[in-house]
Amino acid sequence: MNGLIGFFEQLGPNLEVLGARLPQILDGVWTTVLATVLGGMLALVISFAFGILQTVKIAPVRIVARVFVEFFRGTSLVVQLFWLCFVLPQLPYPLGFRLEPLVVGVLALGLNYGAYGAEVVRGSIGSVPKGQYEALSALSLSPVRGLFRVIIPQAWALMIPSLSNLWIQLLKGSAIVYTVTLYDLFFQVEQIRRQTGTWFAFLFALLAYYLIAWVIVIIMNALEVQAKHRIGRGPALSTSLGSLLRAPGSASVAKGGLT
Repeated sequence: MNGLIGFFEQLGPNLEVLGARLPQILDGVWTTVLATVLGGMLALVISFAFGILQTVKIAPVRIVARVFVEFFRGTSLVVQLFWLCFVLPQLPYPLGFRLEPLVVGVLALGLNYGAYGAEVVRGSIGSVPKGQYEALSALSLSPVRGLFRVIIPQAWALMIPSLSNLWIQLLKGSAIVYTVTLYDLFFQVEQIRRQTGTWFAFLFALLAYYLIAWVIVIIMNALEVQAKHRIGRGPALSTSLGSLLRAPGSASVAKGGLT
């Protein structure tokens, strides 16, 4: 209770501290957004690549893809981040080289969450009705062309809610990139905490991360509406603008089990 009272008593001075550090905070927000967007793009590429490879009929390819996915799912994101930042430069030439902190963060986030996303892609492809695969033969489509023309568009609509959750989790996971000297939003929150105390700093952090997550949800909701409309399972994007503003934790997001 005393801490809560102190929060309100110090609200004015704390807001002044926040205002004074606004340029650094905006830089931190930009770094977090950049790491989240680039890491998410890399994760999406890895998700599709290794998700699809796990469904091919060539056993060695499936095994290699499976080992990759299980390795990056089964090891800690923090360990992967530290390995890329501190261990990789110490390896003998030509294996060892130093990466920029942002590149380290993007690689770690992309590899880790891409491995989780690969399972989403694999499961969504497997959820497409078997009759659709039989239709490929009837249409005389090659397996590769049929996959990208018939199967993937239907699977894409199924996987978007879960990929949306992963993207939000990637955003939250990006808070650890400050440990490799990347001055992101969480790093700036820590600087504010030293001047204002825990209550104010982490309340600001909650709101800041929530707003970024909401933007992600709006984007993914738009993609979901568009994907369902393209396969005849929902209205057009122009008639569904209201549903796009659902906040994180809404029904669409909850289907994937947001934590």
